[in-house]
Amino acid sequence: MTARTERIDRLAELVAARREDGAGRGVWREAFARMRRDPMAITGAAVVGVFLLVAVLGELIAPYSPTAQTWGTEVFPNRNVFVGPRAENWLGLDNLGRDQFSRMVIGARQTLLVGVVAAGLGFTAGALLGGVSGAAHTLGGRAGRRIDTVLMRLTDMMLALPTLLLAVSIAALLGQGLTTVMIAVGAAQIPIFARLLRGAMIAQGSRDYVLAARALGARRRRIALAHILPNSMGPVLVQLTLSLATAIIDAAALSYLGLGNPDPSVPEWGTMLADAQRFLGGAPQLAVFPALAIIVTALGFTLMGEAMRESLDPRLRK
Repeated sequence: MTARTERIDRLAELVAARREDGAGRGVWREAFARMRRDPMAITGAAVVGVFLLVAVLGELIAPYSPTAQTWGTEVFPNRNVFVGPRAENWLGLDNLGRDQFSRMVIGARQTLLVGVVAAGLGFTAGALLGGVSGAAHTLGGRAGRRIDTVLMRLTDMMLALPTLLLAVSIAALLGQGLTTVMIAVGAAQIPIFARLLRGAMIAQGSRDYVLAARALGARRRRIALAHILPNSMGPVLVQLTLSLATAIIDAAALSYLGLGNPDPSVPEWGTMLADAQRFLGGAPQLAVFPALAIIVTALGFTLMGEAMRESLDPRLRK
């Protein structure tokens, strides 16, 4: 590493860092220190932690098999006879005599898988698109601005459609399936990440450390990848946390519309909610429990994302 490169890296580190109480502390360290004292962040982290624990250890937590119709002789959907919560079955039985609690626990894994993969796909593709667009606009000159204009017009076309409507359209084209739900929900998140990262990179491009790096003769690719991009990821990572909540809700909505996993034996909260609509009169708990699980989980990710956003943005701090 040359002395010039070392000076550029050190300059970027100094500009990206902030000082508090006379000691140098990184922006992320300060943000997490604030979040540890924020009741909203603590509540969101607790909800997300429980959800992750249930999703990962579901097979150990579930007392029964989610597909076993052990108590099938005790329920008669045609006669509106169901079994509610009891000591043996904490959340009651579904219309086929399966333990509802076990299906809720195992279904958390499917919900987590769809949400994480979909948000990850949207983040990866959106960050790639937004990073190229932001770098082209900031460092590419006239030709770069043309590239930025083309990419952003494509992004604007995707943003013109509501997220859920775009996801439904993609899922309808690709057909029913769990992979289809992941791709559809992830694709709907791409323009959000792209616009956000592109805007952050343009804002960073006018900072003093970028001008100094260009004056020292650093290559444009190195300035974009080593300095502008890392300092622009804060709002994108906050959006990733918020997008997990959106992805879980959208995935449940697609499953509710019949575009999710075609295998009815695999429990998933959105599918369970759709199946329960026929029995709302006699067994409303079959719809209440999956709906509450979706709402509470999405709320947990939202609280974490909002707390992180407030911690990183000084304009939003109380």
